[in-house]
Amino acid sequence: MGISHLSILGAHPDVDVVGVCDTSKMVNDFLSRYAKFNCFTDYKKMISETKPDAVVVAVPTKFHYSMIKDLLENGIHVFAEKPFCLTSAQGEELVKLAASKKVVNQVGYHNKFIGTFSEVKKIVKSGALGSIHHFVGEAYGPVVVKPKQETWRSDPAEGGGCLLDYASHVIDLINDTLSPIKAIRGSVLNSIYSKNVEDAVYSILEVSDNLCGILSVNWSDETYRKMSTTMTIVGTKGKIVSDANELKVYFKEEKAYENYVKGWNVKYITDLTEEVDFYLRGEEYSAQLDHFVKAVLGKVPNSINTFQSAWYTDHAIEMIKKSAK
Repeated sequence: MGISHLSILGAHPDVDVVGVCDTSKMVNDFLSRYAKFNCFTDYKKMISETKPDAVVVAVPTKFHYSMIKDLLENGIHVFAEKPFCLTSAQGEELVKLAASKKVVNQVGYHNKFIGTFSEVKKIVKSGALGSIHHFVGEAYGPVVVKPKQETWRSDPAEGGGCLLDYASHVIDLINDTLSPIKAIRGSVLNSIYSKNVEDAVYSILEVSDNLCGILSVNWSDETYRKMSTTMTIVGTKGKIVSDANELKVYFKEEKAYENYVKGWNVKYITDLTEEVDFYLRGEEYSAQLDHFVKAVLGKVPNSINTFQSAWYTDHAIEMIKKSAK
């Protein structure tokens, strides 16, 4: 992700990349020789010499807390990769520190910048579905499909495991679209191929006194070519089924919401996505960084994927772990 973010920011008209830090000599040699970036192996030295306005942190999660804390204490705006921190206590401290320093803060939960999921949130918040009484958040993909050698993905101390790596995306969407998860009714963490971490997460989530739903995530499903995330939301006036590519909405009444009709409505990501200046992997990756840059420049409020919203996801992850024991 660090290389992806660097590619996007390197092409951004409002950004001057003053330094890149990596512990890999091969990466640094390539970036300094062919891209002419100013490369470092010590991020503190980079900060001291280049004095950046903002920094993107794309390192193993176990380093997030200490590194982000250093940056915040220096008054630097921070974009951090997900998940935010390994514990909610660490995240809570950083949320308060970022607020006290009045710096822009954002975490890379890119699904909020995908057109279909943004439309889901608008419909839900409008009340067009009526009283919501059930939801399902799902994600499946072929990340770990056989026993293999130990990597960071198999080490919980490194931020590995399906819950932190895969399920966090779905949890974050649920928190943002419906309401922050307040309790867990029960959870199962299954190890299919991995020895030290879970490969599948199944949980009953409570987001309000009258609304519970299901989390179902499995990164050992080889029937999928790549990660596939789906949200299903059922209300008294309609139903939504959406993934990153297709949004299907059923309304029981005419004129329930804007230009939607009674019965099934289908919209595609191409109908709901705004163009970006630089495309890499998907519009959402450029869109999230563009939002961060605009927030730093004071052009938009710092209101999407803040440290606070990422903390809600970290807190839910801790509750799921506890409920599974």
